[in-house]
Amino acid sequence: MKVKILSSAIEDLHIGRSFYEKQSEGVGDYFLDSLFADIDSLALHGGIHQKFHGYHRMLAKRFPFAVYYKLNDNSVVVWRVLDLRSNPSKIRRSLKWSG
Repeated sequence: MKVKILSSAIEDLHIGRSFYEKQSEGVGDYFLDSLFADIDSLALHGGIHQKFHGYHRMLAKRFPFAVYYKLNDNSVVVWRVLDLRSNPSKIRRSLKWSG
């Protein structure tokens, strides 16, 4: 399957990178590498994850983030990459805005 990352998810990734880079130099790049590896795995495993709020949700392996995506024909469309430490109502609002 093809994987498409929407601009909303790219923006989420940049926000996450900035947060971790402020914690310690180089961690922001590690964050991006880790999340992109998780997202790349959707080419093989897209659709196997449980649905939350109308989206499939894949938990990131190394950071407290979740990748929210939908299946479209023969592709995976990544809508958001959200910090799971956020207030659950904020996550719901972010997903409602996206979808």
